[in-house]
Amino acid sequence: MTSYKTDIEAFASLRESRGEAWNAISPEYAARMKLQNRFKTGLDIAKYTAAIMRRDMAEYDADSARYTQSLGCWHGFIGQQKMIAIKKHHGTTAKRYLYLSGWMVAALRSELGPLPDQSMHEKTTVPELVEELYTFLKQADARELNHVFRDLDAARESGDTAGEQVALDAIDNFETHVVPIIADIDAGFGNEEATYLLAKKMIEAGACCIQIENQVSDAKQCGHQAGKVTVPHEDFVSKINAVRYAFLELGVEDGVIVARTDSLGAGLTQKIPVTSQPGDLAGQYLSFLETQPVTIDEVADGEVVLKQDGQLVRPTRMPNGLYKFRDGTGFDRVVLDCVTSLRNGADLLWIETEKPHVGQIKEMVDAVREVIPDAKLVYNNSPSFNWTLNFRQQVYDAWAEEGKDVTAYDRDGLMSVDYDDTPLATEADVRIQSFQADAARDAGIFHHLITLPTYHTAALSTDNLARGYFGKDGMLAYVAGVQRQEIRQGVQTVKHQDMAGSNIGDDHKEYFSGEQALLAGGKDNTMNQF
Repeated sequence: MTSYKTDIEAFASLRESRGEAWNAISPEYAARMKLQNRFKTGLDIAKYTAAIMRRDMAEYDADSARYTQSLGCWHGFIGQQKMIAIKKHHGTTAKRYLYLSGWMVAALRSELGPLPDQSMHEKTTVPELVEELYTFLKQADARELNHVFRDLDAARESGDTAGEQVALDAIDNFETHVVPIIADIDAGFGNEEATYLLAKKMIEAGACCIQIENQVSDAKQCGHQAGKVTVPHEDFVSKINAVRYAFLELGVEDGVIVARTDSLGAGLTQKIPVTSQPGDLAGQYLSFLETQPVTIDEVADGEVVLKQDGQLVRPTRMPNGLYKFRDGTGFDRVVLDCVTSLRNGADLLWIETEKPHVGQIKEMVDAVREVIPDAKLVYNNSPSFNWTLNFRQQVYDAWAEEGKDVTAYDRDGLMSVDYDDTPLATEADVRIQSFQADAARDAGIFHHLITLPTYHTAALSTDNLARGYFGKDGMLAYVAGVQRQEIRQGVQTVKHQDMAGSNIGDDHKEYFSGEQALLAGGKDNTMNQF
């Protein structure tokens, strides 16, 4: 990037070359507007953020303590506030991303109303949300820079040379709020061509990383619900290829693909793949099917039979026509899925599990790393898990195995508030706190995300406000519980007019109209009360 001074000089030279007709144009104002809109297209963003992810992946390979994190978003404002808060509390957006959750798109963004996570929502909503998220992140850049520009003008006006230099340094060292988004494309919303077309729209909107799962598109289920149906590997690989071609066509050579396997909790398949030679990938997939030996005379008309290891077998077929995998094969199917995906174009893995357990994840990742040593995961720190109960039970089991006395605890009732202040509960919370670091170190997790955090925080805060506001507290419920907390904690939304861009608009009006500008700010603006 060029410096603020260099941009001003470039615009001054351009103005000079255009003659008197451009005399009203201020080179410094033009430079400010250019800096406030650094990213001109979604592809600019996708290329920029893809490079960030590639660098972060390499740094994680060198040091597993350098893992990355994100929180799920369902609206641009939510994503914007997350990054503003991260910069406020941690000073940098480094290693922090955003996650676009298909679950939240279905539940909160569909024109059909709240929907389950079954790919029933309009697929165009996904790229639209990517674009919306980056619109709000770019506005966060413009707003923060606008405040710095005002500080610069104030310092110059008062003759404060030190303050002027501080502002200039802040401009030249400004860190953008634009960060990578891991975007959920579900199972591709159709065949491989449909996947390619949707991936293109997502990339053009700014997505540098696309997550795709190995479920059947028209029978897709939430990863933490029953009834999941997986596809043979060649079907999934074709969709990985489709996403890669979309990245390459659009010039995003560093684009990242996350291949998700739901096989640990999926017991069904819709399709029997065709084998071409013994032991090939299709044959390995078929080897996991539940079958019963049959003779040719036992086969009824219309039945499907296979020949395995020289024997005729009948696969277990459900009333809906789906085929059943053998119980206990989930682990091996996950490992095969992961190895196959990485060998065929995926960059990162996602293993959907039924609980947050470092040992369980490590066992699967270790098996994958026997074949592909640098395999690494994106992991869903899901609100679908009861984290409190899971970790209290993990501690209970560990203590029991160590021979500690656990008779004071009911393993099945550990969620009870009666246990909240016990040593077991304290130890469980310590393990929850260190879960991400432990899993990054021991289980190959490069990126930790929470899919649905703001779905739950919005519900919780609204419940608290409604209880007080419509009860005895009245307006105090809002003032004490929201506005006063914004003021005390320095949350910038307390000046909601500024957050929505009123100061940016005022400054632009002055750029365009000079002293004739009709401004929204000034002494009569109630925002000055804060």
